[in-house]
Amino acid sequence: MNPQELEKLKYPIGQHHEHLKFTMEDVSSWIRDIAQFPQQITSLTENLTTEELNWLHRPDGWTIKQLVHHCADSHMNSFIRFKLALTEDTPSIKPYYEDRWAELPDSTIDDVSDSLMIIAGIHRRWTVLLNSLSEEQLHRTFYHPEHRKETNLGVTTSMYSWHCKHHLAHIEQALAHKGAF
Repeated sequence: MNPQELEKLKYPIGQHHEHLKFTMEDVSSWIRDIAQFPQQITSLTENLTTEELNWLHRPDGWTIKQLVHHCADSHMNSFIRFKLALTEDTPSIKPYYEDRWAELPDSTIDDVSDSLMIIAGIHRRWTVLLNSLSEEQLHRTFYHPEHRKETNLGVTTSMYSWHCKHHLAHIEQALAHKGAF
């Protein structure tokens, strides 16, 4: 596989582009994406066999089950980052090694039902929180030590809208290729 094909498999919807300027209409669209994600990921994965859950989404990538478990982990972290930014002045958040988390025993089990429940619960609460934010609150920030920069909640909302679609596309890709690359 050539580098361009590998890049397309890694980023099937393209890479995220930061929206440093955004409107409340943009934010509403991103919130809808976040709100719809639990139903979409559940629809794609709830009836998969153990074999299918173990299909890779690209060469040297994660399995479908690891993608589901990763979304639960990642979105829990993001939800907490929102709450920190809303209750503290530019808190420094705790980065984590998502690749290492994806190899832990709870991220490699074949049963994804607990992660789907986590996603459903987090997204319900996250959506309530997001829908309550004023434009001023969307400009509250947290500091990301790994990236060495402040990020506001509006930009982060955009990122997680993309993140939802990005990993849904990975799962669809794994299913289309039957995990064979």
